Amino acid sequence: MSSFPPAFCCPLCDFSDHALFHQDRRRYHRCARCGLIFVEPAQRLAAEAEKAEYDLHDNDPEDAGYRRFLSRLAAPLMARLAPGSVGLDFGCGPGPALAAMFNEAGFSVTTYDPYYAHYPERLQRQYDFVTCTEAIEHFYSPGREWRRLLAMLRPGGWLGLMTKLARDQAAFASWHYKQDPTHVCFFSRDTFVWLAERDGLGIEFIGADVILLHKPESL
Repeated sequence: MSSFPPAFCCPLCDFSDHALFHQDRRRYHRCARCGLIFVEPAQRLAAEAEKAEYDLHDNDPEDAGYRRFLSRLAAPLMARLAPGSVGLDFGCGPGPALAAMFNEAGFSVTTYDPYYAHYPERLQRQYDFVTCTEAIEHFYSPGREWRRLLAMLRPGGWLGLMTKLARDQAAFASWHYKQDPTHVCFFSRDTFVWLAERDGLGIEFIGADVILLHKPESL
């Protein structure tokens, strides 16, 4: 651990105790409390450069392969929802395929994205479920966004996440996922368990990269 106070805190839990976890073209720290691995704030892209990277993505809502990828989250989440449930896809990107899949299945899903579907009013209501696929690793302020996601869930609601899970230092060193310059925070299984315990959520891990969290009726 550092022998002096760092100039920044964990962006997820605001804890000041973290240590350098890995260094290549960027420096990555690991929080001693929640376990989040995150890029130093000064090494994040500016908004214009970040959007330029996103504009390179070709996520066609009609692409069968992309839909198969998203079905790893969609299928198990749909199985847990009541017919006609209303949801929000947070961080939908330029091709909102997941929302289309849910709507085609009889659910009612709208979208939000800070660059491609910037409708802040959609964040002011509650939903039966919220999805966030391949987006949480992009959050510059994951603690704030996490609170926002939970606030949008009705009691009994579901939060469906898809993100690659970080492992140990040796695996991280050669991990392709960290090479994307827009990926700035990396969650492990332990980090999600910590969040679930702190916030009183049920949690299920499905496969290698799908996490379902359930907000109890009493919250």
